[in-house]
Amino acid sequence: MFPSHKISSSLIRRFGLGLFLPAVVAGVISPNRLQPATAQTVQRSPIQITADIQEYDAKSQVAIARGNVQMLYNARGIKATAAQAQFFNRERQIVLSGNVYILQQSGNSIRGERVIYLIDSGRFVAQPQSGRQVESIYIIEENNNTATAPAPKTPALKRK
Repeated sequence: MFPSHKISSSLIRRFGLGLFLPAVVAGVISPNRLQPATAQTVQRSPIQITADIQEYDAKSQVAIARGNVQMLYNARGIKATAAQAQFFNRERQIVLSGNVYILQQSGNSIRGERVIYLIDSGRFVAQPQSGRQVESIYIIEENNNTATAPAPKTPALKRK
């Protein structure tokens, strides 16, 4: 790895890495032993939001849309409607509120009063209107084996 001549340990302690850098530059230490740097590719996908009124604060990087909000995120196959949408670029989340309906390309859907979409994890966190519930519909692919088998019986609901 190093040239055949000896480097005294006192010189290494005295000069530290300063002795090794010229060896790397001169090619004494094989560049084949170094791992090449790999750059991460950043994919950019637009989120289209239409609404009656929109505001954007460049400093906080927050966009607010109000009134007849429609959101389209083609890269994730998501369409949504709401009364209001807030896009938090730094936090990488979208908060939809007011009669929220989200439809995914797969056919899955969710309804609620307030839904937070966490962009990086692809998660939805839905909250209902007071005294109500969140409603979701999930499409399940059936294969030939499960389509013919009877569904298990659901136990009766016991009320206190």
